[in-house]
Amino acid sequence: MQRRHQAIPLQQAAQESPTFARLASLVRESSARLQAIHPLLPAPLRASVQAGPIEDGCWCLLVSSNAVAAKLRQLVPALQAHLTHKGLSVTTIRIKVQNRVF
Repeated sequence: MQRRHQAIPLQQAAQESPTFARLASLVRESSARLQAIHPLLPAPLRASVQAGPIEDGCWCLLVSSNAVAAKLRQLVPALQAHLTHKGLSVTTIRIKVQNRVF
């Protein structure tokens, strides 16, 4: 591998490195899933939900509070069915409340 002493765009670095390429692919997959379920989320909650990591068929949704997490847990079966219908199936959807940093 040749060492560079100049900045390169992130996309180019991702293409040149298998590790970064895999990471970029996972980020795109996660974002596509969030975009697919976006219309199913209640409008007041949409801003509180972010796409998280995908690992071994398990997709994580990051949420801002316990209340949002509780509501999303009720919607998980519908979200999974919708993703399967769209060809973006996952075996499980995990909901994780992000810690607030003050």
